Amino acid sequence: MVESDDNKGLLNELMTAYGKEVWNYAYSITRKWDLADDITQEVFIKVFRNMHAFRRDASVKTWLLTITRNTAIDFQRSAFFRKVTLSDFVEDYGERHSVEQDVMENAAVNEMWKMVLELPKKYREVIILYAHNQLSLKEIAQVLDVTEGTVKSRMFHARQKLTKMKEASRNG
Repeated sequence: MVESDDNKGLLNELMTAYGKEVWNYAYSITRKWDLADDITQEVFIKVFRNMHAFRRDASVKTWLLTITRNTAIDFQRSAFFRKVTLSDFVEDYGERHSVEQDVMENAAVNEMWKMVLELPKKYREVIILYAHNQLSLKEIAQVLDVTEGTVKSRMFHARQKLTKMKEASRNG
């Protein structure tokens, strides 16, 4: 009972510290608000059930983002996901209004993240893990289960694609 209470306390701490990052990463993979919510919930259920399995050879953040990625992949492979995606390809989450000044100040950043979300998944992942989650190349390699060389290559190609997209939006 005491251990369970300790685990619940630790889980609450992890959710507070990393919940937003887990959700953001799930959203960056799926590009669906509701699916990111479901994945985030599932990630923390898995964490609660498997806290004993956490090995100290990775950071907690790397461990959580790895679980998030694997959970998102599982969701995407499921028949339910394919059905929802096909029947819900035109999404409307309601208009999100922001103060005009905020829009002006954040326009460049928002446009860049919009371009990042348009990248193919393998490039989108490395940019988000590096720029948003501030993971090292070694940690990104751990999360994606690839070599550091692969991460560097994907990062290079992602930046090339983003540069072309920026040029196209200026000239378009």
